[in-house]
Amino acid sequence: MSNAPSGALGFLHKSHIVAGPGFNRWRVPPASIAIHLCIGSVYAWSVFNPPLTRELGVVASSAEDWSLGSVVWIFSVAIVFLGLAAAFAGKWLEEVGPRMVGVVAAFLWGGGFVIGSLGISSHQLWLIYLGYGVLGGCGLGLGYVSPVSTLIRWFPDRRGMATGMAIMGFGGGAMIAAPVKGWLLDLYSRAPDFLGAADTVATTVENGRVFAETATGRAEVVIATAQQAAPFGGEAGVYVIGTGNTGAAATFLTLGIVYFVVMLLASFQYRVPAEGWRPEGWVPKPAASGMVSQNNVHIDQALKTPQFWQLWVMLCFNVTAGIGVIGVAKTMMSEIFGSVMPLVVTAAFASTYVLMISVFNMVGRFFWASTSDYIGRKATYMCFFVLGTLLYLSIPYFASTVATNPSMIYLIGFYAATMIIFSMYGGGFATIPAYLADMFGTMHVGGIHGRLLTAWSTAGVLGPLAITSLRQMSVSNAIADLAGRIDPAAFAERFGAPIAQLDQLVAAKTVTIAGLMEIAPAGTVDPTPSLYNTTMYCMAALLVVAFFANLFMRPVREHHHHDEPELQAVPVE
Repeated sequence: MSNAPSGALGFLHKSHIVAGPGFNRWRVPPASIAIHLCIGSVYAWSVFNPPLTRELGVVASSAEDWSLGSVVWIFSVAIVFLGLAAAFAGKWLEEVGPRMVGVVAAFLWGGGFVIGSLGISSHQLWLIYLGYGVLGGCGLGLGYVSPVSTLIRWFPDRRGMATGMAIMGFGGGAMIAAPVKGWLLDLYSRAPDFLGAADTVATTVENGRVFAETATGRAEVVIATAQQAAPFGGEAGVYVIGTGNTGAAATFLTLGIVYFVVMLLASFQYRVPAEGWRPEGWVPKPAASGMVSQNNVHIDQALKTPQFWQLWVMLCFNVTAGIGVIGVAKTMMSEIFGSVMPLVVTAAFASTYVLMISVFNMVGRFFWASTSDYIGRKATYMCFFVLGTLLYLSIPYFASTVATNPSMIYLIGFYAATMIIFSMYGGGFATIPAYLADMFGTMHVGGIHGRLLTAWSTAGVLGPLAITSLRQMSVSNAIADLAGRIDPAAFAERFGAPIAQLDQLVAAKTVTIAGLMEIAPAGTVDPTPSLYNTTMYCMAALLVVAFFANLFMRPVREHHHHDEPELQAVPVE
């Protein structure tokens, strides 16, 4: 074991947290779960999408408000830096131990929220990227890897269950964060100044923007529907931009302080097993499957094996397929079903949907990882890719059919399909460390796992990029199609400008699909539910590629094995 460093932070080193005889190993998982619950709130990012895209307009997006595409990328940057930090922290974790890594993660994750709060209040998008995306993302990576190798060593008899516990909290973070974030946003929000109903306020349109005369002079305004204004206790009509508050800045600040305190306290509960420790009464047996190695592969040598890159592709594509959907989950549910089933798919229903994503994400991590102890990691991933492909292909069917036949059966089918998908998405994360331990041994599994998480970083870019770019393409096509069906006079009366200015009106968010549907000819089918169909087909194709990467998985060849004896880790049963 490494010598303890000198200095003020020396007490955080792993040499000071070695468990003594009789230590109960079940004291370690709660600390891991607590930290992962905090950083797992990143999965509830979609709760912030609506308020951040109308931070100035509050009840509706103004021309200067950030677009959904620019806001979604904050989540992507956080995931990119999660993977990069995990890759670089793998070796450092083995040197200093989980406590020091956890403390640094607390400062980065909590501090990232505080900086993000400053960015929101000053309307500086780059500060949110720096705080939540870069610094917070590094905190995510460090907090994510801090318990994995430690718990694998504490539970050599159940690697899958151990990694399921280590990562279960990450999937469940949004289960707590989604309602808490929603409550805080409601607590801190304030409706903007109301000028009156749209037909009673004289407005003018300039370059796609709407202006009105107020008691204090000319001001830019937004025109909100009753549905948009209802969450703020308002009514349909004209609202002054910049006079309200979504509550996002204060919510960021509050969460940053709470997460810092919880993660700091949890980090001090970490302990590492003494060299040569084994569970009492447990005797390792030779593995029955050739897919579970009795040897170790060095962290640097692992990157030279085809098995590492097969696992990299599997994780990357499985995450890409799920992460883009998770990032816009609330928005997607509202867009697909909100317009055709408004009485069922309310704002509260969409928030509950985000909560259930977290529940299935969390439960799936423990369920699938524990199941892999019995059926094997390879068979578990086969379930992910075969079943996942079929479920992704079913989503366009439910979305397209409900547009013409608004039946509850299609909503139920969509709900069930996505919940199973998210359980396997989480299960993939929880099972991959055990898969790595099976293939490369346990000596360097923490560092190898960190480097493999660069696949998560890649997926953090590919997933949101695919879903936002493909969605935007579908939106543009849908708006152009609807505009071509509408009488030019009706268009000019509704939006205050001729149809020739369509591009400007769309860029200023004055013209939307919902607005066009209000004046569309009778019988026009709302294209909103089908905006994500192309994306789902692409995600299914990625899972097919991942299926073949797993299908051809073979044991690591002998010339990659590392001869250095391992003292802390033992073979799996």
